[in-house]
Amino acid sequence: MNDDPGSTSGPTPRSWWERLGHLFSGEVRSREDLIEELRSAQANGLLSSDTLTMVEGSIKVTELRVDDAMVPRSQIVMLSAEAPLAEVVATVVESGHSRFPVHGEDKDEILGVLLAKDLLKFFGNDDAFDIQSILRPAVLIPESMRLNVLLAEFRLNHNHMALVVDEYGGVAGLITIEDVLEQIVGEIDDEHDDDDDEPQLMTEQADGSWIVSALTPIKDFNEQSGSQFSDEAYDTVGGMATSELGRLPQVGEDIDLGDFIFHVTEADERRVQQFRVTRRHGH
Repeated sequence: MNDDPGSTSGPTPRSWWERLGHLFSGEVRSREDLIEELRSAQANGLLSSDTLTMVEGSIKVTELRVDDAMVPRSQIVMLSAEAPLAEVVATVVESGHSRFPVHGEDKDEILGVLLAKDLLKFFGNDDAFDIQSILRPAVLIPESMRLNVLLAEFRLNHNHMALVVDEYGGVAGLITIEDVLEQIVGEIDDEHDDDDDEPQLMTEQADGSWIVSALTPIKDFNEQSGSQFSDEAYDTVGGMATSELGRLPQVGEDIDLGDFIFHVTEADERRVQQFRVTRRHGH
């Protein structure tokens, strides 16, 4: 079907699909030409902007390496194989992650990966805690691996995370399947990502108590309540309370901390989420 020579509205939808068909059949001269045609198709209403973004992202991951998308070593939340259960639980709660590399004497000696859910079997039975008995094998990959190759391996082996090693065998970073997918579809927000519209972390109530998110920084809690809790060991109220209790708090429990009682109002099997905090009488 030929375009109407008298038309001024540009190529018909069918002619656009024919041109794209030629591109995908091997006549494309470069990736730049392919992307240009895809953008033209989107401008003519044949592709949505979301579809174009994903196609461009799919092309981009064939050019990017693991070290272009990984979390650098300095930002990895690791656990020591020698850490006691209370410390491990506090770190898990505070970070909000579900998978953690576990190291031996130094952070280049990776022993395996801890899944947060595997800690559940030790709640109420601290003496039986043996972190090495529940570690999953760690996946190690080179910095130079292409992202599309890594994505294929993630899918094939049902892995969600890999540790990135440099040419000397040291840990250079960490990468998850989410990091790779974000290169294709754009930023993926989850419940732990910052959100400008999220509610206030600490709200004073009419009776003088506070509703306090477990993610409230200890420094902020001190400023609003007049307390002097240390933030050297833990950054958040949730981490501090969990460490004091020695296990994951449950809804309805009270935790005594200094001049305050932290009553757990929201929690699930992975982390505490919210407290109602009251000051002890007489203080």
